[in-house]
This record gives sequence, C-alpha cells and structure tokens, in this order.
Amino acid sequence: MYQQINYQTAAEALSIIQSGQRVFVQGSAQTPLFLLRELAKQANRLNNVELVFITVQGDITVDQPQYEGIFNINCMFVSNSIRKAVNEGRADFIPVFLSDIPDLFKKGYLPIDVALVQVSPPDKHGYCSLGVSVDIARSAVNTAKYIIAQVNPNVPRTHGDSLIHTERFTSLVYADEPLPEVDYGIKVGEDELKIGQYIAEMIDDGSTLQMGIGTIPDAVLKSLRNHKNLGVHTEMCSDGIIDLVEMDVINNVKKKIHPYKTVTGFAIGTKRLYNYVNDNPAFVFLDIDYVNDPHVIRRNPKVIAINSAIEVDITGQVCADSIGTTQYSGIGGQMDFMRGAALSEGGKPIIALTSRTAKGINRIVPFLKQGAGVVTTRGHIHYVVTEYGVAQLYGKNLRQRAKALIDIAHPDDREMLERCCVERFKHFQV
Repeated sequence: MYQQINYQTAAEALSIIQSGQRVFVQGSAQTPLFLLRELAKQANRLNNVELVFITVQGDITVDQPQYEGIFNINCMFVSNSIRKAVNEGRADFIPVFLSDIPDLFKKGYLPIDVALVQVSPPDKHGYCSLGVSVDIARSAVNTAKYIIAQVNPNVPRTHGDSLIHTERFTSLVYADEPLPEVDYGIKVGEDELKIGQYIAEMIDDGSTLQMGIGTIPDAVLKSLRNHKNLGVHTEMCSDGIIDLVEMDVINNVKKKIHPYKTVTGFAIGTKRLYNYVNDNPAFVFLDIDYVNDPHVIRRNPKVIAINSAIEVDITGQVCADSIGTTQYSGIGGQMDFMRGAALSEGGKPIIALTSRTAKGINRIVPFLKQGAGVVTTRGHIHYVVTEYGVAQLYGKNLRQRAKALIDIAHPDDREMLERCCVERFKHFQV
C-alpha cells in the first residue's frame, strides 16, 4: 500500500514559479482552475511569466487585463475562455497542428519550466491519472523541470498514457472542485440533424470514426443507431458516443490498431461522460503525437473524419479557425485527420457546416474573408456537407467544384455565387 502523501498549500507549491519562466497549463476539462486563481494572487512578485496551453475551460483569471505583462499567454488553440484576450491583443496564438505540439516541447522550441496539471488522487501504488486530457499534457509533464499537480477526487482515472507516479511531482495541492462541463447535444438543431443524416449515409458498417468539436459531430452520432461494428480513433470524444457504445454500435472490432478500444486524446462533455470513462478499460487516452499522426490514423480501414468549418470558398479552401482577422479557434487536429482519413483504405475526410450562420450569414462564399486562415487546403478537401446535401470535390477542377458547392449552398445565396463564378471563371455554366 502506498504511503499517505504530503499536500502543500497552493501558495507554497506555486512559489517555485519565477519571473521569465514558461509554464504549461493542462486544458480541456482538466484545466486546473484552482491553481490558476491562486497563481493570480502571486502576481505582485512576478513578471513576464509565459503561459502555454491549448483549449482551456472556465474562468482562468490570469487572462484579465490587470495581469497583462505579468502573465503572457501564448495559446495554441483559442477557446471561449481566452478568445477575448487574444482578439484584444492581450494574448497570442501559435498556429500549429495538434500532432506537432509535443515536438515543440521535446525539441526545445517551447521548453517547459513548470507544468500545472490536475490529476486524480493516487491509487494504492502511488499513481495519479491525467484524467480526460492526456493529449499534449503527457509530453509537457515528461519534459517539464517541475510539475505542480492539483489533486481532485472528481478527476476520472483513465487508461492509456495518463498515469504519473506521485514521486514525479514537485508539489501536490488538494482541491475538490467539479470539472467544467459542456453539453453539445442540447444545441443540435434541425439543420444539424439533416447534416448528420447525410453523413450517416456515407458511413459504412465497420468504419472508424473521428469527430471534431461541436454540435454536428453529435448530430452524426444520433444518426448512427442502425449501423454495426463502428470503431473510434479520435482526438476528442463527447457524450454522444456513450449510447452507441452501450448499443454495441461502437465496439471497435474491425479496427486494425487498438481493436476493442476507443482511442482518444481528450474528452469534454458532461459528468455522465466523465463517470463513464472512469476506470473504463474500453477507453484509452493516448499522447496526441500518436493519436493524431496521419500515418497511424491511416492504418485503420474506412476512417471517417468529420470536422466543421467557419466558411468554405468556391474552390474548396476551408477556414476553420478565424472570422476574418478575428481569431476564433485554432488549427487543432483537423488537418491531421483530414489527411489520415484520405490515406486510409476506404476513408472519407468530411467538412460539415450549416449553409448559413444563426445570423443568416452565408458560409459558402466566393472568397474567404480578408485575413481568414486556411486550415484545410483545396488540395486536401474531399467532401463538404451542408443541410442541402453532399459535394464531392476530390479530383474536380475549379469550375466543377464551384458548381458542386453552389448546389449545397443556401438557396438564397446561389444566384450571388453563380454571378461571382461567371465573373471569375468566364465560361461558367450555371
């Protein structure tokens, strides 16, 4: 039996952080909010502390205007918690493939001085778990000089690459707090359900699924109840997969790598999901440089990659991270899986989006907004799906692509798009 550990106060533990250091912060549902609040209280002794992370959840405190210059935020994905600070110029964004982030730590591009993580209490052998956010946290703790852990009994014990022995931690701080929750299912509307049905028709039995973040992936999962022997190899998962696992629709029996296991890098959802993956050997949470490696992804047959976008232009360029010059999210793992699915035998890389935003702005456009970032290039695009159907773009020329995308645009936008195509391509047949 492992001996009782000695906890420190947050003030004691965080005193190791010094001005000019780079500090990694674990993200997603594992964001150590208690440690971040306590770190903000030490602002008067600090200056120029760089904080690096991907998606964080909740009020992280250190992004508030009064801490500018004390905490310099350098995020690799812009989540809701940090979006205001990034677009007001108080925080920075690093465009990078999710699969490449561990190399930034390991190869010294972003060496980590201190890692802040949130973990489960130690088991009888002294091992804690990184919970539902292994992703880039595994590489961060492997390379950090010091590791400060917020030990929380609400953190699930997950299988895979998540285990860390207490001897590896510099300090442990006990804090019992609920994990942040997100319920994507309640936001699914009629248009998303139509998109989900179109995509479900494209999915063969025995396929391996990757679902990006948002309501459309959940809508797809709602439409798969009559499928058989599906697998999951994905960067993230949410509540939508639970019912399909319990119905034996998702059982991973046809996968070539990690058969019988749902593979993911992180999970974000409700308490139901966190309870479901807790000590569940059917789920493995692995280092993201493995999960998102296109050469690993392609080894499974029939990989279906389902990702969303902000807008798609008539040639097939996909903007998924920005609204013009306003940074909205990040590159994430979209390209990792778009390429991996394309290389998979029978795979299908899919971009799914509603034809218009909730405010009625068209999302299939003649040109991307000025300043918009291209996440998936027109050379990588295969399928685009809206509530009006499926456009297959792979192997098609610019005029053919434009025609296919116009056919799935909102009906009220098609005449405008046709006029733009006539002007751009000259001999364009409407």
